Amino acid sequence: MRKQVHIIHGYGASPASHWFPWLKEKLIADNHKVSVLHMPNSSDPKKEDWLETLDNKIKNLDNNTYFVTHSLGSITLLNYLEQLNPLPSFGGFILVSGFSEPLSSLPSLNPFTSKKVDYKKIISATNSRAVIAAKDDYIVPFQLSQNLSKQLDTSFYTVEKGGHFLEDDGFINFKLVYDILNNMMKTV
Repeated sequence: MRKQVHIIHGYGASPASHWFPWLKEKLIADNHKVSVLHMPNSSDPKKEDWLETLDNKIKNLDNNTYFVTHSLGSITLLNYLEQLNPLPSFGGFILVSGFSEPLSSLPSLNPFTSKKVDYKKIISATNSRAVIAAKDDYIVPFQLSQNLSKQLDTSFYTVEKGGHFLEDDGFINFKLVYDILNNMMKTV
């Protein structure tokens, strides 16, 4: 069965950044439908604009729909899912370097984390959930990703040395994400 995968980038990034094009190509080669969403004004992101982008781009949320998010894209997705009423059940997500608490290094992103997410609502709608974090992440503290994983009751994948999983950290591909996603899509 063909799956729909939405990849949501983070702060300061674009669909052409980091490992997103590689992941898109791999998934398309597997005959999945893939979109890497272009989030507006990523170097000065506004929560309302990012939520509106998801609202406009994500159609037919169902058990064949999956998300891969990076950094700020993670809390944006959670905020988006929470506001859907009803929230239909869907395939799942992988949150890479995700966070749901303010980042002291980037106070301009505080509006994204100001409202606590209804984790139970999201957990009950998802079939598969995972969080990936690097112990040496220098942008999103490892502990914040770990907290998010606990709040969402997800599988938690620790990478010893990955930084923030940026191209600058050597991530132009990301086999771990691809493998986890493939396993998720097979189990449904």
